[in-house]
Amino acid sequence: MENTHPRPLAIIKTGDTFEPLRAERGDFENWMADGLGATRLPVVVLDPRRGDRLPPPDRISGAIVSGSHAMVSHREAWSEATGRWLAQLVAHGTPVLGICFGHQLLADALGGAAGDHPAGIEIGTVEVRLTPEAAHDPLMHDLPARFEAHVVHRQSALRLPAQAVRLAGNDFEAVQAFRIGANAWGLQFHPEFDAGIMRGYVDQLAGELRAQGRDPEALREQVGATVVAAQLLGRFAHIAEEHDALATAPPG
Repeated sequence: MENTHPRPLAIIKTGDTFEPLRAERGDFENWMADGLGATRLPVVVLDPRRGDRLPPPDRISGAIVSGSHAMVSHREAWSEATGRWLAQLVAHGTPVLGICFGHQLLADALGGAAGDHPAGIEIGTVEVRLTPEAAHDPLMHDLPARFEAHVVHRQSALRLPAQAVRLAGNDFEAVQAFRIGANAWGLQFHPEFDAGIMRGYVDQLAGELRAQGRDPEALREQVGATVVAAQLLGRFAHIAEEHDALATAPPG
């Protein structure tokens, strides 16, 4: 008999946004769930920082790992354990999407390296450029060669795993997106951010930016729409749906 109960899509919550922004707009997991759009998959939120058990690879349709104000290089126990779990998902072929911290953790867990970006913080609405390899990628295909995306990060995937495929970058950040295996992707940018959230981050970090000689008012004014980047969460949900349908279909 056909399985009528699809396996859940897991949002792995690895951080919290700033309290003023959370009070007004919700948190990472809310923004990501909204970005998925209409999906037949039930969505569950798991937080490894509070000890939530991360399920076996065959019990979920896919996983999205959120951003965080934590740093991969700090090697916190929950982060290291989550990285080992991500490696299991990749080996099993379970779809994975790592965003910002999740992108860096995925690279680190599969044999790459994450750490401080030598040029400091990248923040605001920036142009992302696809590599030729993105044209045939299941997640990135048919996207414009250049599009706008929201970013805020101090650390980066400084070295990709040997088997990874770089899919996008820009002048500041060479690795804005990559794929490893058939079904695992990292995005340094934030497809779940809208313009209001991005401006909120600029506002919260305004003092730090001024201390570094940056102009938060100018950055705020440059924040724009990121319609193309926002498509990626829905595209990933579709990949997870297809994976679940194949895995739960009756034999024969």
